[in-house]
Amino acid sequence: MKSAILAAALVSLSVSAGAQDATYTVKLMTPETALVAAQAALKHCRGLGYQVTVAVVDRSGIAQVVLRDRFAGPHTVRTATGKAWTAASFRTSTADMVGVTQAGRPENGVRHLPGVVMIGGGIPIESGGTLVGAIGVSGAPGGAEDEHCAKAGVEAIRDALEF
Repeated sequence: MKSAILAAALVSLSVSAGAQDATYTVKLMTPETALVAAQAALKHCRGLGYQVTVAVVDRSGIAQVVLRDRFAGPHTVRTATGKAWTAASFRTSTADMVGVTQAGRPENGVRHLPGVVMIGGGIPIESGGTLVGAIGVSGAPGGAEDEHCAKAGVEAIRDALEF
């Protein structure tokens, strides 16, 4: 009798462990938080005299918010979204990726993948060390300026993301 109860308990434990291994929990950024980040980045760029587009994507690279300033070029929507997608997909800033994907480097092929935008201005957004999304900015006079505005967007939500 005891062995039957022990066997049943072991089966129960193995089923529970299997179910736990089959799923995982992820953190997701709310649309409201994504909007705050986008608005802060846009405001920062405006303060510097730049007309830009800001895109915030979720951890899978799907757009949550896209804000285009009234005089930002039409190409900036696709570029900002691509920068954010690239930062989320590779979990690193697009500025950091520029150097390691130069011609002649082994990682150069990354530049040719569909949807990749290899220009500074896309940075991942993390909460407690976990990727929750990314932000991309396009339209400032260079990737460094775009990234500066993107960082202002992330800084605006930093306290909300830290637990």
